[in-house]
Amino acid sequence: MKKKEMVAMLLAGGQGSRLGALTKRNAKPAVAFGGKYRIIDFPLSNCTNSGIDTVGILTQYKPLILNSYVGNGNAWDLDNPDGGLHILPPYFTEGGGKWYLGTADAIYRNMDFLERYDPEYVLILSADQLYKMDYSAMLAFHKEKKAELTVAVIEVPMEDASRFGIMSVDSTMRITKFTEKPKKPDSNLASMGIYIFNWPVLKRSLTTDHKDPESNKDFGGDVIPKMLEKGKPLYAYTFEGYWQDVGTIDSYYSTQMDLLNIDPEFNIFEDRMRIYSNSNMSTAHYIGNKARVGSSLICNGCTVLGTVRHSILSTDVYVGDGAIVEDSIILPGARIEEDARVSKAIVGEESVISAGTTFAGGGDTPIALLGDGIVYKDEQGV
Repeated sequence: MKKKEMVAMLLAGGQGSRLGALTKRNAKPAVAFGGKYRIIDFPLSNCTNSGIDTVGILTQYKPLILNSYVGNGNAWDLDNPDGGLHILPPYFTEGGGKWYLGTADAIYRNMDFLERYDPEYVLILSADQLYKMDYSAMLAFHKEKKAELTVAVIEVPMEDASRFGIMSVDSTMRITKFTEKPKKPDSNLASMGIYIFNWPVLKRSLTTDHKDPESNKDFGGDVIPKMLEKGKPLYAYTFEGYWQDVGTIDSYYSTQMDLLNIDPEFNIFEDRMRIYSNSNMSTAHYIGNKARVGSSLICNGCTVLGTVRHSILSTDVYVGDGAIVEDSIILPGARIEEDARVSKAIVGEESVISAGTTFAGGGDTPIALLGDGIVYKDEQGV
């Protein structure tokens, strides 16, 4: 097997329970976004744009749609014989098996995969964040600093810092302190959950962490703090672009609605650092002669016979005659039947809004629909 400079590992097993209806049947990284995309398109495209040709996707929760979607990685040019894209689910060994216990445990249990390529560096990513990033620039920084671990950080408002893992650094960007969700943060450099490890260092750290019965098997809570305690050279790499973790219905909705601005802060359609998708198989969309469409994204395979205003229609959506869709996000394959009305809502994949029914979110809060008009609420009451 050809030795690699850097292999990427995408943590894609999270349930995403705060997204309520959208993850009842689907893993969070496979949730549709921006019409023809899914959330996992963003880190996969970043890998392609950064020249990384070997990627492992660690799956766990409801992986069927995710596995089917990524396929052999061809859509992201990750189907090469010397690396490519690999699905890595939890598996049983002679000693038994169980779900991943944490982010560090997930990587530990896939070290055999990394050994095949014996990389110099391992890039660890969350598969459920929205951003465009050149990982090769982060790797250059890692090499320059002679770091054993580099953590990507982003500046957040000081009043929001207590929601994140916060890094304190010296004048050279060497990490001097890491605190998970501090009540009184002394820095606003938030960890993005993006790490570059030297492979021998990662191997030793994960093996030590695995043997520790007190560990929660987590990078942020266990591995990184222990490396800091030992005085290892850990550095923070500052990312200055757009970054969003769409972890709630509200953030998922508002981030997509921002795409409809004339000059969106996060432009996913520009050629620079292009975002690739595996949703290119549908036929052209059809707009009926009585249809009315304004300020909306309409993807391939859609049939629009009614009215669509300020909304995003993913692939293969049907909007019937007399139906009205406004301020809403309709996910792939959903049907809004004749004379139905959907306002400020997120309609799940393959869902059906029956003829003549009305669903509308209230105030600033959208509702999420799944199935035949079933409304789901998350733990925040959304």
